Amino acid sequence: MNTKVLFVIATGLVLSTARVSAQATDCATTASIAYEHAKVKNYASAKEPLWKVRKECPTYSVATFQFGQKLLEDEYDKAADSEKVRIANEMIALWKERLQYFPAKTKIGDMHSDIGQLMYDNKMGTTESQFAEFHKAWTEDKENVSNPKNVYTYFSLLVDLHGEKKKELQEVFDLYDEVIEKIEDEESDKAKTIAELTEKEESGTALSGKEKKKLAKYDKILSNYSKVKAGINQKLGELADCKNLIPLYSGQFEDKKTDANWLKGAAGRISAKDCTDDPLFFKLVEALHKVEPSAKSAYYLGILALKDKNTTTALKYFNQSAELETKASDKAKVYFKIGEVMKKQGSFGNARSYYKKALSQKPSMGVCYLRIADMISDSANSCGNDVFSKRAVYWLAEGYARKAGKVDPSLQSTASKFAANYNAKAPSKTDIFNNPGVKSVNVGCWIGETVRVPKL
Repeated sequence: MNTKVLFVIATGLVLSTARVSAQATDCATTASIAYEHAKVKNYASAKEPLWKVRKECPTYSVATFQFGQKLLEDEYDKAADSEKVRIANEMIALWKERLQYFPAKTKIGDMHSDIGQLMYDNKMGTTESQFAEFHKAWTEDKENVSNPKNVYTYFSLLVDLHGEKKKELQEVFDLYDEVIEKIEDEESDKAKTIAELTEKEESGTALSGKEKKKLAKYDKILSNYSKVKAGINQKLGELADCKNLIPLYSGQFEDKKTDANWLKGAAGRISAKDCTDDPLFFKLVEALHKVEPSAKSAYYLGILALKDKNTTTALKYFNQSAELETKASDKAKVYFKIGEVMKKQGSFGNARSYYKKALSQKPSMGVCYLRIADMISDSANSCGNDVFSKRAVYWLAEGYARKAGKVDPSLQSTASKFAANYNAKAPSKTDIFNNPGVKSVNVGCWIGETVRVPKL
């Protein structure tokens, strides 16, 4: 190869490298301008340079797509209804580009459930195509389907498809179990933190600014999930009533009576809907205990024993179930059931122990706090030494009632009413004023707790 040819090749390489370098510099400069505007929500100025970066150097940074989403969301919120579909399509295109160029930094569950929600909100596509987006998100990346509204819409669409005879009832039940499990897992996670921060605050330790923000954020999330759970149960409605469950599972029983998973699901749903008087429930439990003696079969045998008023046998089965159970929310349910039996027997100390065991497994189980508050309230006269200390017991009951509403927003109204009732029975401000030396009260008998006297 002669010197002239080598010179031409070398020159071409230099010019090519220079062009690439210039383009990279241009991308960085344009991106910097776009990002600075977007950071302060000046989307009008950010739009042109941002879309330039998106078109000419889409692999430059995932921030291009993050800011692009915020820009389009801002446009969507401000747009007239006639413009929303157009912007929704732009958002979907943006999300898909992000997945193309930054797959490792894009959550499938989050993206496809948001696409499904946009389509649903704007009546884009068919019910099947909307459902398909949610289903892809759920089946491929359930962990990142985190928006409570999206979870509800996914389930709602399936129920609608069942109503159109396009999905089987069993599919509805299966998804119901999955979404409720996810919601309860999310609730337990947030409720645990709320309970810890609330206890810290009630002990007299001030929360940091970060902790206060977390408490407010988790309160909102819990409230949203509580509404979604109520909505899902309402949407399921009569589909899960005894009149539908009994014939459905009766028809499937002979073919499924050796299928442990099916038996667990059928017995669980019938138990949850209190259809246990039907002979089918006994057949399901008997078959389940034969195929796979387990926590579930022991629990259902306990329920049958309770129906026969054989409390000793019921408690034996419930304790077996608690020992065998590995799923936290189900273990909590068993502990709660034992607590209920103990409470009914008047064994308040043991009942509280099991209610607290239930809370350790499922911190969002606010009903346990209400039960403890009720037992404490009932013991006011027997667990105090004088009038003041007896009435002070109601402060303790009030505290437990308020915890119920904090960890389970669906109980907030009920919990507030109980708390107000307990507070009305507690020492008045005059009582506190007349007992200036009393800063706290040690509550005796089975309660064994100390309650602080409120400051005037």
